[in-house]
Amino acid sequence: MVYPEIKPLSPELQSLQTKLLDQGVKYAMASFVDIHGMCKGKVVPLSHFNRMMQGSELFTGAALDGIPQEINDDEVGTMPDPESATILPWNSEIVWFASDLHLVGEPFEACCRTILKNTLKQAAEMGYRFNLGIETEFFIFKETADGFGPVSDRDTLPKAAYALPTVLDNYKIIDRIVTAMNELGWDVYSFDHEDAQGQFETDFTYCDALKMADRLTFFRFMVKELAREEGYFASFMPKPFANQTGSGAHYNMSLADIETGENLFEDADDPCGLSKLGYQFIAGVLKHAKAIVSVTCPTVNSYKRLVRKGSMSGFTWAPVYVCYGNNNRTNMLRIPLGGGRVECRAADISTNLYLGAAMILAAGLEGIREGLMPGEPHTENMYEYSLAELKEMGIETLPKTLGEAVSAFAADPLSKAVMGPLMYQTYVDFKTQEWEEYHCHVSDWEIQRYLKFF
Repeated sequence: MVYPEIKPLSPELQSLQTKLLDQGVKYAMASFVDIHGMCKGKVVPLSHFNRMMQGSELFTGAALDGIPQEINDDEVGTMPDPESATILPWNSEIVWFASDLHLVGEPFEACCRTILKNTLKQAAEMGYRFNLGIETEFFIFKETADGFGPVSDRDTLPKAAYALPTVLDNYKIIDRIVTAMNELGWDVYSFDHEDAQGQFETDFTYCDALKMADRLTFFRFMVKELAREEGYFASFMPKPFANQTGSGAHYNMSLADIETGENLFEDADDPCGLSKLGYQFIAGVLKHAKAIVSVTCPTVNSYKRLVRKGSMSGFTWAPVYVCYGNNNRTNMLRIPLGGGRVECRAADISTNLYLGAAMILAAGLEGIREGLMPGEPHTENMYEYSLAELKEMGIETLPKTLGEAVSAFAADPLSKAVMGPLMYQTYVDFKTQEWEEYHCHVSDWEIQRYLKFF
């Protein structure tokens, strides 16, 4: 491999370097994500900023999960995005950059961030900007003699949603998280204790999809570090408790005119407040829902959340059917009150947002290009229908396991079109292996049920 030629910095990058030095920054992180959406990277003294910004930092892809390279391949290099510069709220001497992966001077086809950028380019060619908001649900736990549990000793309610005393008991760590988000300009407009013990949600203002994917990636990184500093740990496992609600990451989506910024999903005259373009987008997503879910719900554990009913009385709040409706949380796709956007509820907090956003956007754009329509919205409680009734209505069920989801992903031509041949095959192979390893594992449940049963 030819080592990148280092050229003088552009005036813009020189200005950024000077600004960072003036703010007391000593080191820069050139960060990228693996197949899980987890941050990887190197730390570079700011005196070598010019080299880092031109791709000097190289990585052996074969040493990482989901970076499809052989050990004899040339290293991939990071190309940091200057617009993503984020000074760590818990250590102001370090700045973080989201980066694209390059190979021999060209974009690496299996880079998650590049895959999303390629799909966003397709939207831009059609005149659209993809706006995206994510509802971040997560757990804050402390280590206990029995393993782990909520920080607050009062966090014991079987349905703990909106409990104010436990918000106050967790005030210090939640305040650090929210303060950091606002200092970064993310504009948090609410936070609360969610339905499960130790579970919280932050809601912050939407932005373009690439920026939101960068923010969610950094959010998980940041929350884990802040929780650790307080003596706790953050969990982004979709469903840590079998008998309590899991953590979603609902995608709130709209298309805007790329020139004017006008929301093209808004229609005040429509009963749901959604335009024809929005309905076409929905139809495309529903068409490819099963393949999409393999990426928006990417783990074995994800499918413990996508069930009709859990162990407790009542519903899980997670969708299980391929359908849409108005302000109705029993649908996979929901048009919230006021319209103008579409919420995908079949997504959890373990999602790699670069890949998930790419898949769902590509499906929506297909619906628009083909002029698809999704039929009438469902306003009723979809959980009340029997499977026979749903079949008669032509409504399919979302995958029940990661194995089913990966099979749907592999069979859908959209998957390879979005991911490219290399990442497509990598994703199929990696997730198939994950499912098979889980399937071969003998669980405590099996031991308890069968060891002395026969």
